[in-house]
Amino acid sequence: MTELLVVITITFLAVLSPGPDFAMVTRNSLVLSRRHGVFTALGIGLGVMLHIGYTLFGVGLLVRESLFLFGVLKIAGALYLVYLGIGMLRSRGDEAGEVAVDGRRISAWVALRSGFLTNALNPKTMIFVVSLFMQVMQPGTVLAVQIGYGAIIVLAHVLWFVAVALFFSAPGIRARLMAYKRRIDQVFGVLLVGFGVLLSALSLRS
Repeated sequence: MTELLVVITITFLAVLSPGPDFAMVTRNSLVLSRRHGVFTALGIGLGVMLHIGYTLFGVGLLVRESLFLFGVLKIAGALYLVYLGIGMLRSRGDEAGEVAVDGRRISAWVALRSGFLTNALNPKTMIFVVSLFMQVMQPGTVLAVQIGYGAIIVLAHVLWFVAVALFFSAPGIRARLMAYKRRIDQVFGVLLVGFGVLLSALSLRS
């Protein structure tokens, strides 16, 4: 029971903390559509599943113990965030009709992939999952229970980010903010580039 409470508490705090996942879901919900936002949230859930999967198979220990491998993964994730941010900064469409065309042209599966890659390459989630399983779980915790904890972590991420997508794609909120599409892309582009640069700097220092 103590393990379960710790897992739920830490997961709750981690999910609510702002980061690239929040930025990506919010941006896709506002600029594209509710469907794109929800698929982005589902992609994030798949990314969390990936982190949990390799941690359960023991690869997480290898990643944590290998400073070189860990550093490479962090740099790759940081570069991907910078790439996404630059793409948003270069976006030029700022009219409602052009936004509607973008929403039709961009497949929901592309949104799913963007959510998955943003989370899968996010060093923050990698560190969170590996640390949680390595430090909170007891040696005697059976695999079925660990899988159950992993399911709780995935479900928490999906529910939270689907809620974020539904909120920011609500007609009233979206209608007010769509006039500022270009500004929204600029803000989230700067945020993602900033996250990437910060993570790169921290990786090079460690």
